[in-house]
Amino acid sequence: MATLGLKSISKSFGTTKVLHDINLAIEDKEFIAFLGPSGCGKSTLLRIIAGLEAATQGQIIIGGTDVSDAAPVDRDISMVFQSYALYPHLSVYENIAFPLRVQKIPTADLDARVQKTAAILRLSDKLALKPAQLSGGQCQRVAIGRSIVREPRIFLFDEPLSSLDAALRGDMRVELSQLHRDLGATMVYVTHDQVEAMTMADRIVVLNDGRVEQFGTPLELYHHPVTKFVATFIGQPNMNLVPAIVTAIDIAGLHVEIGAANSMVLPVDTTGTKVGDQVEIGIRPEDLKLAGGAGLNVVVNILEHLGSVSIAHGNVVASKTRFCASLDGGIGLQEGDQVAFSVDPAAAHVFDAKGKVLRRLKAPVKSLHRMDIEGKIV
Repeated sequence: MATLGLKSISKSFGTTKVLHDINLAIEDKEFIAFLGPSGCGKSTLLRIIAGLEAATQGQIIIGGTDVSDAAPVDRDISMVFQSYALYPHLSVYENIAFPLRVQKIPTADLDARVQKTAAILRLSDKLALKPAQLSGGQCQRVAIGRSIVREPRIFLFDEPLSSLDAALRGDMRVELSQLHRDLGATMVYVTHDQVEAMTMADRIVVLNDGRVEQFGTPLELYHHPVTKFVATFIGQPNMNLVPAIVTAIDIAGLHVEIGAANSMVLPVDTTGTKVGDQVEIGIRPEDLKLAGGAGLNVVVNILEHLGSVSIAHGNVVASKTRFCASLDGGIGLQEGDQVAFSVDPAAAHVFDAKGKVLRRLKAPVKSLHRMDIEGKIV
């Protein structure tokens, strides 16, 4: 396997720039996900790595060798596409063997590699079947097998699970994770599905408008997002964003007011912030609890009962902002109820007017660890 380096990669189509100065260092045997919305440039970046697109500028380094001008066949990579692209008239065996036949691999070696690949993917009993006789998940495994059999240095996946139903996607996530562990391979996986990225990847590259917003482990992105975009893109249900006005600044952090009814003290770095500034408070739905008394007042409009969890959707009374809370499945709420939620200031994220996070204080004032929405110690 091999390391992968991207140095100052940019890409333009005519006057339209779709990738802006991408710099990444991917370690040997890492599983990396490129995550972002449609049109963010993630598939274009993958195609540049594969050699199917030429970068306008920058370098692709594989295993310490600059392959920027190398043909795809000379990069020793293998790519699995969204479409299975299997040959319908060939058996599973021949579909997997096809790349080796093109390379004129000796028959005995070819058979050994096909059998080994089939065993890894649990396809040994399907080798005589045609693609039409397989399920969607089995077809995708055959497509992956066609890549594995080549024994490339790097595997590239371009949204390979998007055409499968929800149950199959869940099964294939587990299978791909196990495959990564079995092969010890370097893998780069493109997806718009945060669940796929969070459950499979060692590290995630979050892309937005052709730029890297953040590169880190799933838990780093979840707990320590550096921008509002990352914070709202990672996590399900999405993070709540509540507008607030800075009313005071002191050693404890920011004093903010939400509407005219609620105030909070947020233990964050106040550098560059002044009284009167508008900020947004990011609150994860799973960090909320029903408050017995004072709290953030919300009118519940819709309740989604998902068994062990109930999702309450509504609006903040003070700001009319849309709001969502993830609560215990047996919660006794009704649509139309007005309830108060407690918010732990130490768990909240604060974003400035440019969408940048305000860094949390490393050693917040002890009394701030447990406060209700009005900043009173509980």
